[in-house]
Amino acid sequence: MSEDQNINSPEEIVQKKSKTRIILSVIAGVLGTILAAMVILYFMQRNNMIEMEILLTEQKDSLTNELIILKHGYDTLKTNNDSLNAKLDEEKEKIERLLAINASNVQTIRTYRKEIKTMREIMKSYIVQIDSLNTRNLILIAENTEIKQQMRQVEQTNIELTQVKDELSSKVDIASVIKSREIRPVTMNKKRKETDRLDRFVKLEVAFILNENPIVEPGKKTVYMRVTRPDGLVITNSPDNLFQYEGDSIIYTENRTIEYLNKDVEISIFVDNNGDFISGTYNIDLYLDGNIIGSSSFMLKSRR
Repeated sequence: MSEDQNINSPEEIVQKKSKTRIILSVIAGVLGTILAAMVILYFMQRNNMIEMEILLTEQKDSLTNELIILKHGYDTLKTNNDSLNAKLDEEKEKIERLLAINASNVQTIRTYRKEIKTMREIMKSYIVQIDSLNTRNLILIAENTEIKQQMRQVEQTNIELTQVKDELSSKVDIASVIKSREIRPVTMNKKRKETDRLDRFVKLEVAFILNENPIVEPGKKTVYMRVTRPDGLVITNSPDNLFQYEGDSIIYTENRTIEYLNKDVEISIFVDNNGDFISGTYNIDLYLDGNIIGSSSFMLKSRR
């Protein structure tokens, strides 16, 4: 081949340059299209990421609100049952742990939502249990109140019965006292004639009748007599003459024991003048079974 054939003509050179420009333009156009597509894809992905981030934030906020509401719901549950309170505290601690963890992806949020759903169901069961317990407590309170009212009524009835019993007992006690009547003190001289002169007086006779009383237990009865001088001294022939009256041991002048058969019985008690008598008015008191059963009086005059 000759040198003339290897040398391109100007027209060929122009054509080659034109082809090169066309190829370069095509390549530039393709690259521009690819670049434009990449830019568009980038912004689309960026927008999607922003939307996803916004959605994730909203879901996180919603999840947090749900947990807070759920915790408040658990806080409002009140019961006196210690076992149930312990379980409620466990659920509240679980909520606190979930609130402290940052849910950073959709999968975690889904897991949390399942936890919240489960805890809601648990809370519903606790509400049912607490309502049942509260209802039972109200029933027990009502029953307790009714029982207390019944107890108060029984106590009041017992008080009334005790009062009636005491009244009846008091009436029985009063009715069971053997009374005396027709108490007649007689001051006598040596000839057993009645006299009111101190210088002639030698013996005192106190005659009386013990009344009939059918409710008293029959048997031996001792009547104690106290003769009290005008100056308040009780006449007695021995300081050992004592009997019980209202819880005290008191001195008596003379006594008389008889067989009481629930019928009227006439009794006389005698007292000798041992030199202790003085002029003035004397009081006589009769006692039986710890009760005073009659009183009387008489007078001794000094010599005119």
